[in-house]
Amino acid sequence: MKLRNCIFIIVIILISNIYVMSQEFDNETITLGSGCFWCSEAIFQRLDGVSQVESGYCGGDIINPTYDQVCTGKTSHAEVVRVTYKPNVIGLSELLEVFFKTHDPTTLNRQGADVGTQYRSVIFYNSDEQKKVALDIIKELNAKQIWDKPIVTQVVQMSTFYPAEKYHQNYFNDNKNQGYCRFVIVPKLEKFEKVFSDKFKKN
Repeated sequence: MKLRNCIFIIVIILISNIYVMSQEFDNETITLGSGCFWCSEAIFQRLDGVSQVESGYCGGDIINPTYDQVCTGKTSHAEVVRVTYKPNVIGLSELLEVFFKTHDPTTLNRQGADVGTQYRSVIFYNSDEQKKVALDIIKELNAKQIWDKPIVTQVVQMSTFYPAEKYHQNYFNDNKNQGYCRFVIVPKLEKFEKVFSDKFKKN
């Protein structure tokens, strides 16, 4: 009887480990730059199928850049968010639809009052498939002439991602009464909620 119980426990543990591994395997990541990463993080955190969003820096020339260094525009890094998502819940094309419709991809090195190469519109892809999806969507959007000007979004192979300082993570949720959050991020989120309400997390 004891042996049977032990075997049963071992089987349960193995099944649990396989389930956890499969859940991790199902996750994919894409790294996106669309201006201030506080805005981008707040938007992607609210999408169903997105399991993690981390603010950081990518595409630059120096190792372990700081926020102050990136803000000078001299390191070549972009402010980005690394989005971890479940493709069986939300596909890459859907993520990129949100990406393109929640910032202006036609302004070079600028989003609103935020100016500099660190605010450029950029997609850092991890595979040839991600690259193809991104380029196809840009081609389609340009053909439809959604904007008066052509899209200037860069599509670049993923390089080293440097997580931003701790106080930048989950910034909007922790600082909703801060001026930038109230006057810049909140209106952006309200617009986002109207357009993509069907893609929102339910809880």
